[in-house]
Amino acid sequence: MTDSTTLVLGLGVAGQAVLEALVHRGVKALAVDDAPGDAAQRCAERLGVSLVKAPDPTDWPRLLDGVAEVAMGPGVPDSHPCHVAARVASVPVIDESDLAARWDDRPRCAVTGTNGKTTVVTLVVEMLERSGVRALAAGNTDTPLVRAIDDAEAAMFVVEASSFRLSHAGAFRASPAVWLNFAPDHLDVHADLAAYEAAKARVFEGVTRPSDAVANAADPVVMAHAPDGASLFGGAATPSRIDMVGDAAVLIVDDEPLLEVAALARSLPHDLANAQAACLLALRAGAAREVCAEVLVDFAGLAHRMALVAEVDGVRYVDDSKATTPHATLTAMAGLPGAVLIAGGRSKGVDLSVLGAARPRAVVAIGEASGEVADAFAGHCPVHSATSMGEAVALAQRAVGSAGAVLLSPGCSSFDWYGSYVERGLDFVRIVHGLLNSGPRSGE
Repeated sequence: MTDSTTLVLGLGVAGQAVLEALVHRGVKALAVDDAPGDAAQRCAERLGVSLVKAPDPTDWPRLLDGVAEVAMGPGVPDSHPCHVAARVASVPVIDESDLAARWDDRPRCAVTGTNGKTTVVTLVVEMLERSGVRALAAGNTDTPLVRAIDDAEAAMFVVEASSFRLSHAGAFRASPAVWLNFAPDHLDVHADLAAYEAAKARVFEGVTRPSDAVANAADPVVMAHAPDGASLFGGAATPSRIDMVGDAAVLIVDDEPLLEVAALARSLPHDLANAQAACLLALRAGAAREVCAEVLVDFAGLAHRMALVAEVDGVRYVDDSKATTPHATLTAMAGLPGAVLIAGGRSKGVDLSVLGAARPRAVVAIGEASGEVADAFAGHCPVHSATSMGEAVALAQRAVGSAGAVLLSPGCSSFDWYGSYVERGLDFVRIVHGLLNSGPRSGE
């Protein structure tokens, strides 16, 4: 047991994993949580660690006395009093990725972006695995990095790097690393948009050479932080792009044709951007080109991300519950122009008025932010409000008519009505399947 103490603030999934990793390595730990749930309290008790519950802001100087560092949970906001107290006491704030790097030196690559992170991480892991590189997804996933390093067989960790984790890291180190896109998000956690942008930009801090920084040339914010010599995708003339070869649209990677777009199971604009990013990252992490092509051909997408639920009476119902930002909703609508949109939930301090640019056939507003959603579309299209997902689907069904699409792409978090975007998506799926079982609509 070492003499120094690490204070773990926030006992969510990541915080519990950190606490467990510290104790198992003989590091003295102190746990603090502003609202610990049953799982957090059981974790602290099982590990024999003192848990301080909901301290007063004035308690922080005392709590930090004798503490060597604070391991900050990913959901702790910039406004938390611990940040100021730690600066005053000269106590370093770190992320779980710092601890993982301290204990394990195997290579890591990283993915950040407002949208598309999980999809690209999934693709890269599969590309590496099929190329013979044992890879694990970690970070902003079900497996925190401090837990992933317990797998002795892993040769590469593919880190989903959220802004929360990046902002708290003492020294973020992953190479290669990709920044997919940038749009306002998480302003209920970050101090402002500039702080969110600065956190995202840290993904390039640890690249070992400029070409290992993979950047979206179509995003001006990403490009403002991309190093000279970065590997670019997404532009009309970038080395990785979509181009015409003869009569066929072709995915070009590093200035060489990879495969025809027609061979892909998913080819909406954001799917093509994700494919380019995944290939570039995977190739720089050790994957084979032919394997990258195979994975893209086989990839049918992830649940709750532009997933076709069913076609009922000529209308397609699409589940994009993972869309928790306006940027994600606008991207989804670009792939389904003229759809009836179900949007709303709990806003994260983000301006929802930009949703008005989506131009749906009609909108059904849901959740706490329904008023903001309705205002965003006022004067653009018919707007309805619903107090449940069942009512929302029924209103959308009436609005869509005999053909078209109904798209659940909320642009907000789910935490007003549901415990997660997964629960929200599953509720939508359940209701749509009920339409399938109910037979044709009245009058048809």
